[in-house]
Amino acid sequence: MKQYFYLIHIQYLGFRFHGWAKQPNVKTIHHMIDKTLPFVLGHSEFKTLGSSRTDAMVSANHAVFELFLKEPLDVELFFDTLNSNLPTDIRVIEIIPTDDSFNIIQSPKLKEYLYLFAVGEKCHPFCAPILASFMENMDIELMKEGARLFEGRHNFRKYCTKPSEKTNFDRIIDKCQIEENTSYTASFFPARSYACHIHGKGFMRNQIRLMMGTLFRLGRGELGLEDIKQSLRHPDDTPLDCIAPASGLILNKVQFEK
Repeated sequence: MKQYFYLIHIQYLGFRFHGWAKQPNVKTIHHMIDKTLPFVLGHSEFKTLGSSRTDAMVSANHAVFELFLKEPLDVELFFDTLNSNLPTDIRVIEIIPTDDSFNIIQSPKLKEYLYLFAVGEKCHPFCAPILASFMENMDIELMKEGARLFEGRHNFRKYCTKPSEKTNFDRIIDKCQIEENTSYTASFFPARSYACHIHGKGFMRNQIRLMMGTLFRLGRGELGLEDIKQSLRHPDDTPLDCIAPASGLILNKVQFEK
């Protein structure tokens, strides 16, 4: 029987969800999508598969999942109907037909993350879903220098929680740079906020949040640049315990290689 394949590009605010992946007794993005699709399609003969997972409270400016069907879609009608029935914190931005030669899991992809934060003040409560705020001041210039240490190929064993026996800790970070935040603004945002841009092909469980937690400790003066260098040169089996808040993390873009 012929199958039909569609890549569905979405955005979501993760603040009230327990991440992407389905889990028992909690609300997740994947669960909400699969709960909505039978009503929109009029049947349950479909399968969905995500390109990446995000943790609880992590948002996505751009994420992708694949929809498998036994009959073709009227893409324009389906686009409007799906958006009308999804909750307001999930939005479809594009639907692209594909074929069985494409594998959403195995296809090489580049993932771009942002981590938004502000220091030196208590931010407006409306910032909470997407901006981590810290009342203490931090040495931002030192943090910028520390962020660049993560770039390149390193063993990120200390920057992963609950790895499996098959986890590959050897990862390449194409970019890790802290800049002033110009990506997201709002009237209630602080006068100055920052964004750490982190690009790579794949990240482990809590890797980015552990990297950011380490940079925050660096900014507070709790450790130095040499400590970060050592954590990458000579990692042991003990993961770091400085996980940054989840709500500052945004999956900003997923790009599939041709």
